[in-house]
Amino acid sequence: MPQLEFERDELFREDDYASPQLESGRRLHGGMDDEGRYISPRMRVRAPAIAAWTEALRARGGDLMDTDSSLLAGIRYPSDPQVKLLLQEGLGRSFWNNLTIIGHIEARGRVLAELEFPDFQHAAHEDVTAMAVGHLHKGLLEAHGLDEGGEPDKGIGGHDAMWFALRDLAFGEVDYPEPIVPENIARPEADDPPAPPIEPAYAGVIRFLLNLLLIEFRAERSFAQTEKLLRDPELFTTRRGEAEHAAVLVDRIRQDERVHVESLRLYLGEIRQLNLKSTDGGTVKGSAIVDSYWESLVHWATVEQPRLAAEQQRSLMRERIQEHAEPGRIQAAFDALEELEPEPKLARA
Repeated sequence: MPQLEFERDELFREDDYASPQLESGRRLHGGMDDEGRYISPRMRVRAPAIAAWTEALRARGGDLMDTDSSLLAGIRYPSDPQVKLLLQEGLGRSFWNNLTIIGHIEARGRVLAELEFPDFQHAAHEDVTAMAVGHLHKGLLEAHGLDEGGEPDKGIGGHDAMWFALRDLAFGEVDYPEPIVPENIARPEADDPPAPPIEPAYAGVIRFLLNLLLIEFRAERSFAQTEKLLRDPELFTTRRGEAEHAAVLVDRIRQDERVHVESLRLYLGEIRQLNLKSTDGGTVKGSAIVDSYWESLVHWATVEQPRLAAEQQRSLMRERIQEHAEPGRIQAAFDALEELEPEPKLARA
């Protein structure tokens, strides 16, 4: 029978790297094997643990939460062709800003390594000792946070430093000012549905995990766009080799993030199967709480948030384009490349 209970030190155990990951003068997490292939950090035990918990969940009749990043496959603004146009016309500041902002947001993810999460056992009727959710406070979320924000006290960068490294590879030295980083990219708490009838601390954990999963989905789509642009042979023509290597770093980050997505789907899949203790002394199905939060969150992420984000970006893009010597020509070409929502199909009589 596979091992299902782990101590924190086990979940943090590293592989035996042939060499560390060093990029742009930065020591980054993880390392390389004998053939130069990237190995994600803290995966020697974490990877088989996630696989074992997933197998155990399925043996109990459950499964990972049934969702993936395709739910965000709507219109993007700016579109890939619009970003490419700006880069080709020498307006690279917006893309540089985007890479910089991602790096700063990834650094904030280190909060997962600093927060104290409650023991989920107190919220469930079932024994969660041998489940992933029984290890959220025993290093799983802490490891996720270190992946994002690194270990500054050891001089080891995480995804934050990896984004800054790949940005500098692609652009070289530029004199762009530091961009303003959004205060919050998760859904505002005020927009949440009514609080479920369980202890607020555990309702907060469920809400937190769902928001984190959605952020990971948004990140995956953004990272895919970034890698595509960096690999475009018509862009970064004077730094083609550096841009290609920058894309390699994006792919390494995406490798790490796939673990985060599968882990979050696992935690939420487990919670959906649990019978949670209600504040009135009764029981409430975990699936009822998870699904209610998720339905509301997905509506915000696919209907409300994209519209607001597009409006903000349109205003910002117009300002950026005004910096060009031929703003009228660029704006017209930029607008022509905007993706449009498909016309609704008329019902047949």
